[in-house]
Formats: sequence, structure tokens, C-alpha cells
Amino acid sequence: MSEAAAARTVFMGTPPFAVPALRALAEAGHDVRLVVARPDRPAGRGGRARAPAVKAEAERLGAPVFQPESFADADAVATLAAVEPDLIVVAAYGRILPRAVLALPRRGILNVHPSLLPRWRGPSPVATAILAGDERTGVSIMEPTARMDAGPVVAARAFPIGPAESAGALEARLAEAGADLLVETLPGWLAGETRAAPQDESRATVCRLLAKSDGHLRAAMTAVEAERAVRACDPWPGAFVRYAGARLAVWRAHVEPASAGGLAPGTLTRAGTAPAIAFREGLLALDEVQRAGGRRVSGEAFLNGERGRLAAAAGLA
Repeated sequence: MSEAAAARTVFMGTPPFAVPALRALAEAGHDVRLVVARPDRPAGRGGRARAPAVKAEAERLGAPVFQPESFADADAVATLAAVEPDLIVVAAYGRILPRAVLALPRRGILNVHPSLLPRWRGPSPVATAILAGDERTGVSIMEPTARMDAGPVVAARAFPIGPAESAGALEARLAEAGADLLVETLPGWLAGETRAAPQDESRATVCRLLAKSDGHLRAAMTAVEAERAVRACDPWPGAFVRYAGARLAVWRAHVEPASAGGLAPGTLTRAGTAPAIAFREGLLALDEVQRAGGRRVSGEAFLNGERGRLAAAAGLA
């Protein structure tokens, strides 16, 4: 058995992004003694408790699961310490780990982060890269410290961002890439053959957690920025405008680069067979929309339903 596979490992993660990394560790034969995830949370219209994706995957793999509210509780730290971990692997756990946890594993901690550190430290790196118009992003395997995503980087791999790629699609792609890079990196790192390099603090950028209100397209945006926001907010929180007094979700859109002809931001018009909203420096053609409580329809179907008579303007933030 290799040194990497023999290491007693604790895996910490919560959302779907973390599932490929857990699965890759198990498939590579790593000794995953415990899986730590955030607690079940109410979800959906009924508010029923829903297990996080990592918990479901751990149960499928037959791994024990621990779901503490936080590690401020000494008993929670003691539960982790009882495993006597050699290694902790973190992927989108959702909490900054306290020093008491960082000090537990004999060999150390590795974190899978979906950006090319030091760019986009923080909780929403995938959506933020799209919002910023970055042409590429990637995954980084780093050693966590008490500062968020500021630890030294062991390995990184870059990928282009597709011109029509949503945050959901990009995150899924990065999750698989991060899992592959993790299992490739672990043997050399545990053997002391692969060294981590400090991040360049002069190049560091930090992103914030997206809020529901970030989905509301803003009048100050250019058409290009509005199109990026549509992709960055898919699947959450979902881009939207107000139409006829109600929320209209925008799931797919493209920019018509021609001048909006002096139309005020928010003015509704047509771009071929699709409805379009005027923004600075162009039109945002709506390719797929969804009324509140309705299903997703093409922009052309929406326009047909309006019998070509659009409201004068869409409500922007």
C-alpha cells in the first residue's frame, strides 16, 4: 500500500462541488476514515431538511459522516481528533477552519479551491471570474492557513472560460479537474517531493458571497456586463428583471452589439425573434426566460405569448 493510500484521511466538504474530490479519493484507495459536512438544512417550498451532496455521497461510499454546527465547540474538535488523522482534505466545506483543527492532522491539510490563486480568494470564485470577464480560471491545491485561501499553493491547473459558459457548468468542470489534480498531487506531497509555494500577495483579489439581490440586472450595466451576470448567476441566485410587476428570470441571453439607438436602459424592444432589453452599449437579447411559477421558455415563445406587444420597459435595479 502506498504512503498516500495508507494515510488516515478526514474529508471535509458540503456542496456538489466537493463530491468529485471525495469520490476520487475513495476510488484511488485512500483510507477515508470520516467525512465532515455542514448540517442538513431546510430547502424547497416545504422547508424539509435536505442532506448536503457530500453526505449523500459519503453514505453511498459507506463512510461515516459527522455534521457539527461549528468547530467552536470543543466536543466537535475532540470528535475529529479521535480519528487521529494523518491528513485532512477540504473542498468547499463552507467554514474557515480554526487553528485547533488546522493543527490536528499529522501530515497536514490540503484544500481544493476553484480559482487560480491568489486571484479570487473567497466564497464565490467561479461566478466572480465570469462577472469580471476573466478569459481563464482554474483549480488550485493549497495548504490552508487561518487566513481565507491565503495559504501556499501546491499545484494549480488553468482552463479557459467558455464564452457562453454558466457558473454551474464551469463549477462542475472545475470540480472534476480539482479532483483529478488532488489525487495526482497527493503522493508527491505526502512523500515530501512536492513543495508548496507562497502566494504573491501583490496579486491577490478577494470575492464576496453572492446575495439573492445580485441577480437583479442593473441599469448601470453595459450589455456585455448584463450577459456575464446572466451566466454568473446560473444556477443561483438566477438573473432577473421585473416585467409587468412580476419577476422574470433570464436564464440565457446574448449581446446584440449594435447600438441601442439611444434607448434608455431597461427599454424593451426586439432583436430578431427574441425580446431584448436596452443597456449601455447594446442590447441584451433574451434567449430563455421564466415567469414566476412558470416553466422556462424560449425568448421567441415568450414574445409569441405577448402577441408582440411587450411592456414599455423592464424593471432594473
